[in-house]
Amino acid sequence: MEKLNLELYMKNCYTLKENERLRKKAKLLNEENQALLSELNQKFSNPTYSKPKNSAISITDHLNLSFDSNPSSSYYNNGEP
Repeated sequence: MEKLNLELYMKNCYTLKENERLRKKAKLLNEENQALLSELNQKFSNPTYSKPKNSAISITDHLNLSFDSNPSSSYYNNGEP
């Protein structure tokens, strides 16, 4: 019984470390995505950029809709699953 408990404890420790590693990676990816989105916003808000006449939705709106449709996106917005 003690051996089983020890094995489960070790597996749990590994899972917790892996979870923390993945959280850090997700945070970095989110920061990178935010920086890229900011670049896009600046590019498309530039007065020299000519928006296509038939475009009813901006690139930012399109990207926001794409991210909002992802059910796991709430994790990236507030840092919790």
